[in-house]
Amino acid sequence: SDMIKKLKEKELIVVEGTMYPLLNRLKNDELLGYNWKESSSGPPRKYYFITEKGKEFLKELQKTWNNLKNVVESISENK
Repeated sequence: SDMIKKLKEKELIVVEGTMYPLLNRLKNDELLGYNWKESSSGPPRKYYFITEKGKEFLKELQKTWNNLKNVVESISENK
């Protein structure tokens, strides 16, 4: 899929067998939604989008990541 190809280009290791269950879990948790769109080159395609709940969750993840990054940088500087 296009999504997996783009993630691999960014050197993120992605396996199709794990990507779609993850997307489904995020959808079930109402963090993602999706729409079906007709495709000129085959069957309809599913397009995912982030929900408002997903945006809030992402903000919290970013805060947690930044805190973790700051702690690791602080420890590294004190060596």
